Amino acid sequence: MAAITAQMVNELRAKTGQGMMECKKALTETGGDVEKAVEYFRKKGVKTSLTERTATEGRVAVGMSPDRKVAAAAMVNTNTDFTAKSEPVARVLQMAVDALLKNPGADVANDPAIKDALVSVAQQTGENVQVGKAAALRAPEGGTVGTYIYVINNKSAVLMAFKGNPPEDMIKNLGGHVAFARPLGLTRAEIPQDLVAKEREIAVEQAKATGKPQQIAEKIAEGKLNAFFAERALLDQEFFNPAVFKGTVSAYLKQANATLEKYVRLEVGQQ
Repeated sequence: MAAITAQMVNELRAKTGQGMMECKKALTETGGDVEKAVEYFRKKGVKTSLTERTATEGRVAVGMSPDRKVAAAAMVNTNTDFTAKSEPVARVLQMAVDALLKNPGADVANDPAIKDALVSVAQQTGENVQVGKAAALRAPEGGTVGTYIYVINNKSAVLMAFKGNPPEDMIKNLGGHVAFARPLGLTRAEIPQDLVAKEREIAVEQAKATGKPQQIAEKIAEGKLNAFFAERALLDQEFFNPAVFKGTVSAYLKQANATLEKYVRLEVGQQ
């Protein structure tokens, strides 16, 4: 018979929400086959695997190292908002953020301590509780990092890495812009090329449909692409709060002699 490992037990616990000893017994009964062990539980009246329930609710959390050189964010997904806003989920989020601040390359979804904590929450709630997206950013040389979280519901967060040292209010405002405007990339070059090509093709065909020759249609398409980039590329976007600044995000940053090198946006319910 196959040896029953801790990894197998944890996998079964995560899938069923059952206790450690119950999972070990089920695996022993099924020869170490996790899927057969799931069936074993179902035959005994345990409801369908927790992981088959879609985890569409959740919360995000952010953190920053004391020297402002590393910023981290993590998401935990759940089945209900009630569980998402619970203290056990908040503890798991903090564990994930702390792990990323300590090691920005950490795979928090497979961290043993975090997995155990998730299993515990799943057992308490009967919900599918998982680590969702997680990310960490390092500051460029001579720069700093910043974080933003939409505190109304803690479902949207932004990490930013800057060259230079923009003031705190600018970091907060820019984070709010990213959360609200949902850019597709920092610069035009970061917009997915297949999407750009599709927009160009549509614009050309629209112009040709009005009787414009190919050469003119392509020039018109380039103009429409500029408008497209102004909506989708962060640095080309008009800053979302004209009461604070009227102009592009790039111009807003220029005021503080700062540049945004990279950002990461997390939002519950979005890939």
